[in-house]
Amino acid sequence: MKEFKYTITDPEGIHARPAGELVKAAKQFTSTIKLAKDGKSGDCKKIFGIMGLAVKNGQEVTLTFEGEDEEAAYEAVSQFMKENM
Repeated sequence: MKEFKYTITDPEGIHARPAGELVKAAKQFTSTIKLAKDGKSGDCKKIFGIMGLAVKNGQEVTLTFEGEDEEAAYEAVSQFMKENM
């Protein structure tokens, strides 16, 4: 299992557009990808799982990757987060 911590820099936090793009990025992989904040987590392959966390600007999230292609998923999704959130 791989883990990536990131502090959200988008002034609006994780809203519908970047959440939808994150779902698209996550669905390219077979690994389980979870986004967690304050003890709650959501499936990165489901937009409501991400939006339900109500992540705001300045909050830290943790992404976990587990599965056969977790290394590739980690690289792609962590890069997406840095560029878009």
